[in-house]
Amino acid sequence: MASRIDHTVTAGTFSLDGQTFEVDNNVWVLGDDAECVVVDAPHDVDAILAVVGDRRVRAILATHAHDDHVRVAPALARATGAPVLLHPADRVLWDLVHPDEPPGGDLRDGGTVEVAGTSVLVLHTPGHSPGACSFHVPALGVVFTGDTLFAGGPGATGRSYSNFGTIIRSIRDLLLTLPPETVVHPGHGASTTTGAELPHLEEWLARGH
Repeated sequence: MASRIDHTVTAGTFSLDGQTFEVDNNVWVLGDDAECVVVDAPHDVDAILAVVGDRRVRAILATHAHDDHVRVAPALARATGAPVLLHPADRVLWDLVHPDEPPGGDLRDGGTVEVAGTSVLVLHTPGHSPGACSFHVPALGVVFTGDTLFAGGPGATGRSYSNFGTIIRSIRDLLLTLPPETVVHPGHGASTTTGAELPHLEEWLARGH
């Protein structure tokens, strides 16, 4: 049975550096009728479980550890028995949200996660946060970019643990080198393609944020 991508949007808040904002987050679920992985666990366990249904969740893949992406990750792990996988460089952010509940495993650049006969390739794409990761699924022609690349440009780099030069290198060297038809599924907002974003790289560099 072919893999597919299911999607929902959950609403909540993002807090860092003493500020709090209202946000809507994408949740992406990749798999078939039997099993799946969940990309990010932002605000609402029940909404995510409604998309998962009765499938086995093999892993909860955290694009990064800002609270609006991992707020309910431990609760989702308890509900499904699946480990939360996070790049270790983002543990400093995870511990701000869940100081007493460590993630269940590490993501490594170049690693793979297998689900429903489909390989998910882990790309370490720091900049928005030190351990930010994107998940490339060549068989489906998609990449889940979290808050690294959106329709319209790079993720924010004006807060703690972020860096504009680093996120640009991640986007330029790891994401925009993917085939131009690759669909970009971000952590917030509409999807795009790498080909649609590539012509704007110089604009982002000139803008400087």
